[in-house]
Amino acid sequence: MGRILIVDDDPEIRDVVHVYLRNEGYEVLEASDGIEALEVLSHEKVGLLILDVMMPRMDGINACMKIREKYTMPIIMLSAMEEDIDKIMGLSTGADDYMTKPFNPMELIARVKAQFRRQVMTAPKEEKPDGIHIQDLVIDEAKHFVSMRGQVVNLTPLEFAILTMLAANPGHVFSADTIYESVWKERSGYSDNTVMVHIRNLREKLELRPKEPQYIKTVWGVGYKIDK
Repeated sequence: MGRILIVDDDPEIRDVVHVYLRNEGYEVLEASDGIEALEVLSHEKVGLLILDVMMPRMDGINACMKIREKYTMPIIMLSAMEEDIDKIMGLSTGADDYMTKPFNPMELIARVKAQFRRQVMTAPKEEKPDGIHIQDLVIDEAKHFVSMRGQVVNLTPLEFAILTMLAANPGHVFSADTIYESVWKERSGYSDNTVMVHIRNLREKLELRPKEPQYIKTVWGVGYKIDK
């Protein structure tokens, strides 16, 4: 079913989430802060992280940035802060989803399952040796591989899915709602700035000048596209 790491300095929250996840058949590991989480990741294979923001020693924002330097597994961020700017900051550092405390454990379980489903949906079905080539961008869907100007680019599963969707349909403009519903497999009712943040993250990883993108372009008032 998958191994999940819960990172939270509150043992009661860890215990509650642990029980719900275990009852769904998941194997669960725990850490009390970002430093301990990085230590666990250094010797344990983990399929998904549930990461609190406010923690001692190393908080969730800094931990997420450190984790994203080496790992691409989905990250669901938890926070008592519910302002849009807090959500945007969490997503900007590499989180795939964001929930505010207090939260319904069953909603968290639903989001965990959704993240694992997306990994299965984006897994390669067959070899496509030629992949997608657009100027210096190369995407191999079968190997879940992306390179830009000959350098390997590490993307999260959601970033990879968005990039592949745009690159596989050059010139086609996709609205933020369409991207959200296609990639997240959910209605776009609460997507807010989620797609915009992931597009910005992709540009930071792919573009020489992210504010003047050569690849992922914005069609103002309409959406996003990649030209051939």
